[in-house]
Amino acid sequence: MTTFSNPFPRWLWCLPLVGLAVTAPLWLHVREPAQFLAINAFFLPVPGAIWAGLSLLGNGWGVLAVTAPLLVLSPRLMAAWLCAAPFAGLFARIGKEWIDSPRPAALLHSEQMRTVGEVLYTASMPSGHTTTAFAWTAAIYLALTTAQKKRHSWLLLLALAVGLSRIAVGAHWPGDVAVGACLGLLSALLGNTLLATLRAQSWAALGWVSHGAKAMAGMAVAVAIYVLTTQTLDFAETLTLQHIVALWAAVSLLVLALRSARSKLVADGGT
Repeated sequence: MTTFSNPFPRWLWCLPLVGLAVTAPLWLHVREPAQFLAINAFFLPVPGAIWAGLSLLGNGWGVLAVTAPLLVLSPRLMAAWLCAAPFAGLFARIGKEWIDSPRPAALLHSEQMRTVGEVLYTASMPSGHTTTAFAWTAAIYLALTTAQKKRHSWLLLLALAVGLSRIAVGAHWPGDVAVGACLGLLSALLGNTLLATLRAQSWAALGWVSHGAKAMAGMAVAVAIYVLTTQTLDFAETLTLQHIVALWAAVSLLVLALRSARSKLVADGGT
């Protein structure tokens, strides 16, 4: 029977709960909508297209494409965030279904705030984009070595920027973002714990490093490329960025295919 191992000190598991406690005034909507309007207005000098672009990093298809080079450079880091992704999706979906809270546009007039993209009215809590952003960035960060963590703390700042973008485009309350960040961090912890468990149960036998597992991940990236080039995700303003990210992912898949073919030739030559 597979059991979960715990690769982290116990205090680290308290961070999501501490985060929820500290940000309680936000998700309890104390002083709303004033807080939302103040943050939304503060970010007005930054073009909406930039905030929309940051939101792409909270979309699963966008994240698959952006992180595609990890298939070549560090499959273990790719596996870390892929293990966290199901938890993030589950938490976000359960929250939206159970709470179904109104979004800012449902309670405020359009002239009071800036909105970018489609105007949404329901299923506000939690911010799914923020949950996804913190899940993949924190999962990768936690999977790094201690020395690497010191050089890549920007990953968590990037996730924070994605969360703030959801307020800047008028899609979420600050409390939605705060809860999304905590759920994303919890997803990252669970994902890395699952990853450690799989490694303990024989990493090679379970096959992530095998060609078959890489092929499955590559297929997921290929689907992301298709979606990014044929659909508009969240914002029309990010369509060009979607195509750039799709090209980035396509190049990564090409490099992966060439390396796999070369490895196969070397292996065949040695037999």
